[in-house]
Amino acid sequence: MATAPPPVSGGDRINPVPAIPEKRLEEMSAEELLRWAHEEYGDQLCLTCSWQKQSSVLVHMVSELGLDIPIVELDTHLFFRETYETRDRLVDRYGLNLLPPPQVITVAEQHKREGPNLWERDPDRCCHIRKVEPLLEALKPYDAWISGIRRDQSPSRATTPKLQWSERYGVWKIHPLVDWDEQKVWLYIHVNEIPFNPLHEGGYRSIGCMPCTRPTSPDEEERAGRWAGSDKLECGIHVDTPIIDAKETNA
Repeated sequence: MATAPPPVSGGDRINPVPAIPEKRLEEMSAEELLRWAHEEYGDQLCLTCSWQKQSSVLVHMVSELGLDIPIVELDTHLFFRETYETRDRLVDRYGLNLLPPPQVITVAEQHKREGPNLWERDPDRCCHIRKVEPLLEALKPYDAWISGIRRDQSPSRATTPKLQWSERYGVWKIHPLVDWDEQKVWLYIHVNEIPFNPLHEGGYRSIGCMPCTRPTSPDEEERAGRWAGSDKLECGIHVDTPIIDAKETNA
């Protein structure tokens, strides 16, 4: 549900509750929701991309609608080569307004600070350092953030609304594809001949960092190949949990 606290600050900004009924938002198509968000938030709206199939859909859709929306690349420095190549193809085709990715410490520095292969010992901590902390910085200039998550991806996303307040980031999260299923995503990509990550054709239905991603079988959930062998379902970006303090974790 698109519920929120009273108008609160994201940094020193004020984010009022949008003056539109929740039911109307839920009835909007992906394109209608993107147009509404652009009208509502203007240059205070951004789109995040990690170059999976949802990124391909949203990049194409924003381009077709003629919306000038800056794109924040969520680059952990641990992506597959194919992921970076997909980004480059999308940038070339659509002339994307791609912002410099948020700063992330090097893998070598992380090894020094946290110990080697943190993703094996404490994947939550690794995701926090390489995804959540950089995104916190990247979203500071914005009031609203477009994400490509979908309800059918995993149980943890099954009740995600199209508009959602994020206490952690101090922004409104907008989910244009949240009511799409995987089949609809692929149909849209193929009909519109949109570049997509070729790893999807190799059984990688959900693609993250190299050390933590494996192909899945057709009978598994879409995100079963992420952090395989653990009960972890989310990297932490889409979970409003308290911010982890490095001093506390290393105490």
